[in-house]
Amino acid sequence: MANASNVLGTPLQLCCTSPITGYYRDGMCSTGAGDVGAHVVCAQVTAEFLQYTQSRGNDLSTPMPMFNFPGLKPGDRWCLCASRWKEALDAGVAPPVVLASTHASALEYVSLNELKQHAIDPEAV
Repeated sequence: MANASNVLGTPLQLCCTSPITGYYRDGMCSTGAGDVGAHVVCAQVTAEFLQYTQSRGNDLSTPMPMFNFPGLKPGDRWCLCASRWKEALDAGVAPPVVLASTHASALEYVSLNELKQHAIDPEAV
């Protein structure tokens, strides 16, 4: 994980620490053998995306303290499953992504061009 690359071929950058995200809850969209969902796309969630993913059975808005999950609100950054981001893309509700913080393995699910079309500046809030 220490040498993980992003979709741009450079070292993977931090996605978010407030709320703390990532499969390993280290703020990074790193992945490993246990991450069957491939939580590798650093996205800035939107209300539209949160409604969409809830309709698909994955409620990311409701806090779940037992899993140390605060619940997300529009504008939060989160390491999304690559397949869910692609599904949202196909449905026209893909949230913006931070390319430097999106793990290279996302390219197994979605093209770099598709990600670039939804890219935001990492400093954007």
